[in-house]
Amino acid sequence: MKKVLIINGGQNFGHSGGKYNRTIAENTQEVLKNFDEVEIRITDVDQGYDKHEEVEKFVWADYIIYHTPIWWFQLPNGLKKYIDEVFTAGHAKGIYLSDGRTSENPEINYGTGGMLGGRKYMVTTSWNAPETAFTLPGEFFNETSVDNGPLFGFHRMNAFVSLEKMESFHFHDVEKNADVERDMKRYREHLSNLFEKELKPHFA
Repeated sequence: MKKVLIINGGQNFGHSGGKYNRTIAENTQEVLKNFDEVEIRITDVDQGYDKHEEVEKFVWADYIIYHTPIWWFQLPNGLKKYIDEVFTAGHAKGIYLSDGRTSENPEINYGTGGMLGGRKYMVTTSWNAPETAFTLPGEFFNETSVDNGPLFGFHRMNAFVSLEKMESFHFHDVEKNADVERDMKRYREHLSNLFEKELKPHFA
């Protein structure tokens, strides 16, 4: 039995009602239900949580799937607070033990004190920015990808607790040119292919 924790980081704030990321989370759940021997737990950050229970979920899970909008080029405040609280509560309780260094040689091994080894994570993001803002010369993000640019710190955070990165999926132009049916189809295919490789046995 493989265990998957889905974290919906969407929230109701300003002009955002959180519906888009709720739809993504629902599609994730539907795809994973197609696989045998998968147990799913879901955290909707905007609905509240107990940080100690969330620590237990991270320790329980084999896979963590984060769904987040991007606000002002960063994680939304609710998801950032969730991570701050849950990861801090997880110190020496299954998420991380230390920063990995020793007093004898403090210059090396930073970021090697995580306790979630053997587990993997993936992330989806949703943007107003079109994909071309990241890929075309002269456009806003200077040909820097979402993962290597705005999400660089997010990925290092997960590496710090010893989680292994799976291929991300990014939704673009969701305010002005959203095509939910098309984008969810593409996402479901991405997720199916990803977990087909993860969950189905392969023989040489």
